[in-house]
Amino acid sequence: MREIALHLLDLAENSVSAGAKTIVITVCEDLPADRLTASIQDDGRGMDAETIRKVTDPFYTSRTTRKVGLGIPLLKGAAEESNGSMSITSTLGQGTLVQVTFQHSHIDRMPLGDLPETFLELTVGHPDTHWIFHYTARGPSHQDTFEFDDQPVKDMLTGVPLTHPDVLAYLRHHLEDGIRETSQALQ
Repeated sequence: MREIALHLLDLAENSVSAGAKTIVITVCEDLPADRLTASIQDDGRGMDAETIRKVTDPFYTSRTTRKVGLGIPLLKGAAEESNGSMSITSTLGQGTLVQVTFQHSHIDRMPLGDLPETFLELTVGHPDTHWIFHYTARGPSHQDTFEFDDQPVKDMLTGVPLTHPDVLAYLRHHLEDGIRETSQALQ
């Protein structure tokens, strides 16, 4: 995977597979601190200490559809190659938190990618999951945050699917505008 957004998509899919009902994705671009951080927190099944140690091994996967699990090891390696790090904390029966940090200006940092499309795909692809997205941009003299919680939208739709063309257009527009306007703080 060549973009952070695609790694977030992969991690979120893991959270859904772990039975999470609520998933919070947070991304922060902090230019003064020269950091880009991302995290996914879920309320899924969680992992024991042994599994947490294993998930960074590319030859370990809990999935039965393939024999390797490259997502987490590749993300961890990409973070470490750009003066960053990755941490995983988890409690059985309560959920998991994956946090990754990159040096924002590092020449080897992968691009952030298309966050609005990633958030849209997750929201529409898993309508029974409660999605909360936070994007923060800290520039030299200004900070802004965009937050999107899909529950109020779902509550208003009552019976109208998220895949309805008008709903898709609204969600795409809202996510794109919110992230674009927020990222102006980086200027």
